[in-house]
Amino acid sequence: MKPMRHLIPVFCLLFGAMTLKEGGTVLFVDGADRQAAGNYVPWVLWFNFLTGFAFIAAGLGMWRKKKWVTRLTPLMAAMSVVVLISFLLWVATGGSHETRTLVAMPLRTVIWLGLAFWSVRFKGRIVR
Repeated sequence: MKPMRHLIPVFCLLFGAMTLKEGGTVLFVDGADRQAAGNYVPWVLWFNFLTGFAFIAAGLGMWRKKKWVTRLTPLMAAMSVVVLISFLLWVATGGSHETRTLVAMPLRTVIWLGLAFWSVRFKGRIVR
């Protein structure tokens, strides 16, 4: 359990930082990254960008053993499921999208579901 105690928070911090960097360059910098993003779905991109902050908060909260993490991660998992379903409906009705988002959104959702399961399952060991 000890290695997971540090590995998962560090993963959250790194994944959150990468999410903010990647999403931020598409949202806020008019250049090569925005062009390379192709037919991104703006509301999905905004959701993913903002979850970068939630990943960082979750990582810090887990590292510092804060009880609110056991509420944040299930909330983010539920929100990710809603956005994923909305995105899949968007695609099914012919909405323009990038194929890589069909991989990225389910992956992000699974990550949040895993974090929610882990933080709730082991809350006695990760929170004070």
